[in-house]
Amino acid sequence: MLANIYLHWFDEVFERAQKLTQRTGAVLVRYADDFVVLARQMSADLQSFIEAKLEGWLGLKINREKTRVVHLREAGASLDFLGYRFGLDWDRFGRKQRYLNQTVSKKALLHEQACLRKMTGPKQCWKPLPRLIEELNRHLQGWANYFAQGRPRRAFRQINFYVVLRLSRHLRRRSQRPWRCPEGITLYDYLYHHLGLRQL
Repeated sequence: MLANIYLHWFDEVFERAQKLTQRTGAVLVRYADDFVVLARQMSADLQSFIEAKLEGWLGLKINREKTRVVHLREAGASLDFLGYRFGLDWDRFGRKQRYLNQTVSKKALLHEQACLRKMTGPKQCWKPLPRLIEELNRHLQGWANYFAQGRPRRAFRQINFYVVLRLSRHLRRRSQRPWRCPEGITLYDYLYHHLGLRQL
């Protein structure tokens, strides 16, 4: 909340610096205290302006470890922002051109797996299975809605596989006897068709 109040004035000053922003094509994109500046070229004048306004005028401290200049045209360069990874990828049809791709970042994937691990951990064995599936479905729906932009298919497949793995362990853990799927039914059929697990 406090960051929004402070950086609101930074938004205003940045918007008024038209000579600087028009020359470099700079655009400020901010969410709470996290922001990126998009520009055709990151000039020394633009960097000095940002540092002077944040640290000199507003009295804030820039996190140097998280702050960097990314040239997306360089091989392997990418930018992580709000859980997304932005980078130039080669055309998937084999044409010799690259396009700006938007996918789920590695950090966001690891965070989601940690959430799912907690939701299906040993402390959840007391929950009736339909209730657990309902909670997982609600969580997965919200996560998928947020990351629906760009090309999330590969990340969705990873999460689907991870959920099945976690639920398989959960079912074996909560049963006093060795747990098996009903005869003639695969684990995927049991989870998705019989229990109603949501597939991304």
